[in-house]
Amino acid sequence: MLNISKNKVYHSVLIKNYDTLNTVLAKKSSKVLRRMIIIFLLIILCLVFLPWTQNVRSNGVITTLKPDQKPQSINSIIGGQIEHWFVQEGDFVNKGDTILKLSEVKDAYFDSELLDRTKNQVDLKKESVKNYGDKIDVQDNQINLLSKEKTLKLSLLDNKIIQTELKVQNDSINYETAQVNNNIAKNQFNRTDSLYAQGLKSKVDLEEKRMKLQKTFGYEIEARNKWMNSKNQSLGLRIEKNNVIVKYQNDVNKMESDIISTMSQKLDVESNLNKLENTYSNYNFRNGLYYVTALKSGYITKITKSGIGEIVKEGQEILTLMPSDYDLAVEMYVRPIDLPIIHIGAEVRIQFDGWPAIVFSGWPNSSYGTFGGRVYAIDQFIGENGMYRILIEPSEEDKPWPEALRFGSGASNLVLLEDVPIWYELWRNINGFPPEYYTAGKQK
Repeated sequence: MLNISKNKVYHSVLIKNYDTLNTVLAKKSSKVLRRMIIIFLLIILCLVFLPWTQNVRSNGVITTLKPDQKPQSINSIIGGQIEHWFVQEGDFVNKGDTILKLSEVKDAYFDSELLDRTKNQVDLKKESVKNYGDKIDVQDNQINLLSKEKTLKLSLLDNKIIQTELKVQNDSINYETAQVNNNIAKNQFNRTDSLYAQGLKSKVDLEEKRMKLQKTFGYEIEARNKWMNSKNQSLGLRIEKNNVIVKYQNDVNKMESDIISTMSQKLDVESNLNKLENTYSNYNFRNGLYYVTALKSGYITKITKSGIGEIVKEGQEILTLMPSDYDLAVEMYVRPIDLPIIHIGAEVRIQFDGWPAIVFSGWPNSSYGTFGGRVYAIDQFIGENGMYRILIEPSEEDKPWPEALRFGSGASNLVLLEDVPIWYELWRNINGFPPEYYTAGKQK
């Protein structure tokens, strides 16, 4: 009965005879509902004041921090034809194990004795270099002999020059003596001639004086000729000495020119020798490249070239090797708006694909099946997807990551931030505000 009128009729009706009306008038259900709503509101009011851990969620993949622990592509350094396989996909190989053998496809290397022939050419070039060196030594010895011969020859000429100088001095003295004798004879002849004119000397005496004058004059001429000859002889010896110096210098210059020519030829041969030795080293090194070996211990994961007789080009990838020992890490991407609040060393909770977990993002301590990590590195530039990459390493303070994890598996990550009340987190998300900044984040 609706109680919407001021005219009351319930006193005229026997209510106790109507069970439904009695139940409605009792209003028990409304009281229960009111109590439930009040209790629910009180629970919500209490919950909004509970602590909530702010976090940044992102998916990622398992990777490794060290480049040499990532999947390794094994390439062929030389071109060749696949002759024999020693492994198959899934095999484990140790470092240095042979993977396959290649055979030669270039006609420049078909000669089976190519290495021996090249080594023989190298030996011949070495012998040629040695011969040129011996020739240079012989030419140096010839120059030394010429120098000694020149010294002896000049010493002999110097002695002759000294003897000639002494002879010039002696002939000069004789010439002066002859001049004095001639002057004396001339004076005697003049006195005798004067006395003969006075009748005091006979004509015989005059003729004797005339004859003596002629003889002393002859001696003077002879002495002068000897003196001039001695001077000419001395001058001739000096000219001969200069000629000897010029001659030996020309001989030495010619020998030095021959040495330079020989040295030039030796350098050319040494240059060719270096090229041959380089070629021999390349051939020898190439022989070791016909067998492709494993650079690290690991598992053969994917073979891109198969079959026997297939041609492999230089630098072409043959297979992929996954190292057996590697340190796990997680790679994740965050939005630029979340990047300023993340710092090196920040705590991260990780849920790995294949490992069951119950995750409460706001209460990480209540989560089950997650593993701990910490931020190891943050990229300094944005990626092609418009986000920044973050690398996460295992936390030493948490339980170890599962050993069965594999490179490339997926992971769901929670970067833990500041603890705030739930009402604040709701208010922040409604208004689109970023999470609170870490104190440690401000200090980084």
